[in-house]
Amino acid sequence: MLIRIVSVLFPLFAVTALGYLVGRRMRPDLSHVNKLNMEVFIPALVFAALANKEFRIAEFGSLAVATLLLVMGTGVAGYVLARLCGIAPKTLVPPIMFNNSGNLGLPLAVLAFGDAALAPAVVMFMVSNLLHFSFGAWLLDHRIKVWTVWRVPSVLATFAGLAIGIAGIEVWPPLMLAIKMLGDISIPLMLFALGVRFTDSRIGSLGLGLFAAVARPVAGMLLAFVLTLVFDLSGQERALLIVFGALPPAVLNYIFAERYHQEPEVVASMVLIGNVAAVVFLPIALAMVLP
Repeated sequence: MLIRIVSVLFPLFAVTALGYLVGRRMRPDLSHVNKLNMEVFIPALVFAALANKEFRIAEFGSLAVATLLLVMGTGVAGYVLARLCGIAPKTLVPPIMFNNSGNLGLPLAVLAFGDAALAPAVVMFMVSNLLHFSFGAWLLDHRIKVWTVWRVPSVLATFAGLAIGIAGIEVWPPLMLAIKMLGDISIPLMLFALGVRFTDSRIGSLGLGLFAAVARPVAGMLLAFVLTLVFDLSGQERALLIVFGALPPAVLNYIFAERYHQEPEVVASMVLIGNVAAVVFLPIALAMVLP
C-alpha cells in the first residue's frame, strides 16, 4: 500500500518540486503561460472530458450535489472557525472552502484511479470552480456581479461540453483529438506552475498558516465521509469525494486575496503551508480509499 501511495503522489510532487527549483534558479515569468492555461488548455481539458460521447452527466448528478454540499459545508466550517478564533472570515473562509482541485485534484484522480476518473474529477472541479469565481469573488467584494461567471473560459467550456454531450452530438474525431492534445498540456503545466508560484509566496503568519493547513483537509475529509453515507455513490465516486476533501487550499485563493486586498500575505501562508502539508494528508486519504 505504501509503495502504491508513493507511486501515485511522486509524479505530482516531482513536477511541482521541479517547478519550484526552476523558479528559484531562473525566475521565469509564467504570467502569460498561466493565462494561456486558464483560458485555453484547461477549458480544452474540460470540454474534451464533457463532450466525450461516453460521458453521461446524469450519472454524476449525485456526485455533483455531494461536491456542492462539501464545498459549501467547508465554507460554513471555515466561518465558524473564524468567529471562534477571532480571524477575519474573508481571510480564512476561502482557503478552507476552496481547495486545489485543479492543480492537484485532476492529476491525482487520474494517477490514483485511472483515465476513467477524469470525467467525474472534472465535474467536481467545475462545481468548485463555478462557486469560486462567483460566490468566492463576491465574498471578498460584494460589488462583484455573480452572474458574470459565465465569461470565465473554463465555465464556457463546461456549458459547451455539457450541451454537446447532452445533445449526443459527436465532435469530428480529428477536431476532438486536437482539443484533447491541448487539454493534455494543462495538467503537467498546472503542477509545474504551482511549483514556480511557491517561489513568490512568503510565510507571513506561521500560526494561521498551520491552522488552515490542518483545518482544510480535516474538515473536508470529515464532511466528505458523512456525505458518502448520505448519497448513493459508486465506489470510485466515494473515493474521489474523500480525496477531494483532503486537498489543500487552492493557489487561486492567494490570487483573489491579492486582487481584493484581503491580507494576501496571510492567505499566501495558508496556501503554501497547506500544500506542503498535503504530503501528510493526501497519503492518509489515499490509504483510506485505495483497495
